[in-house]
Amino acid sequence: MELRRNRGARALALVCVLGGVLLLVYPTDGALLRTIIAVGAIALGAVALVSAMRPFRFGIHAEGLSIRRPGLRREIGWAEVDALVLDEPPRRDGHPEPPRLLLVPVPGVTIEPVTARHPLDGRPAVELLVLDQVREQPEQVSAALAQYAGSRFVDLLALRRAAFEAPELSVGLRGYQMDRVDRLIRRGQDALMSGDASARQAARGEIERATTAGLPIAQRGYSTFQTDTVLDALVTALADHQSTDRETAT
Repeated sequence: MELRRNRGARALALVCVLGGVLLLVYPTDGALLRTIIAVGAIALGAVALVSAMRPFRFGIHAEGLSIRRPGLRREIGWAEVDALVLDEPPRRDGHPEPPRLLLVPVPGVTIEPVTARHPLDGRPAVELLVLDQVREQPEQVSAALAQYAGSRFVDLLALRRAAFEAPELSVGLRGYQMDRVDRLIRRGQDALMSGDASARQAARGEIERATTAGLPIAQRGYSTFQTDTVLDALVTALADHQSTDRETAT
């Protein structure tokens, strides 16, 4: 499977350049400010355009990965791969970050640059791809990696959704601080996904303590009613799993 580069960045870069040129061609009052804005737009667009025009290849095949992008040009055989993880970084101010593909090489194999960590065990990892760079959907990339990489590949996006699918929370004035809520939900999802009873108990305790003490309020935040409902459901899911663990043990 050959992934295709997303052309959205190239289009945006062209818009910046053309917009800057138009500002220079049709001067009006406030010419100095317009010139500064125009030059800035052209420079920004030119940098983005150069980046978008660089060679790009990302192939997923039976033999391994074929990668050609800024910072990494290499054929990586499956024998060099210890783990591949499709993960989504924590949200920022309620906005989802694009999924990314991380690789942990087998001991003794060096693949640079090492700029990330395995989200579950903290091992040094290489960020191979941010999925907003390609046109394929995460599900398509995941299917190809599952087919060719086998047990080396873990789709944390799918596993988290299967463990506990949190709905999109409404954002409004005077709501719960979004980063804090997102961290608690991620904590609970990871605990459910881990299969570790002690991790689930610890996550449940952390969520209960946070809600009992009162989640911090922000000028713009998540709906308090929706958040309370979701966190209650998450605590229940964590407790249900612990009950199952006890029944299995007896």
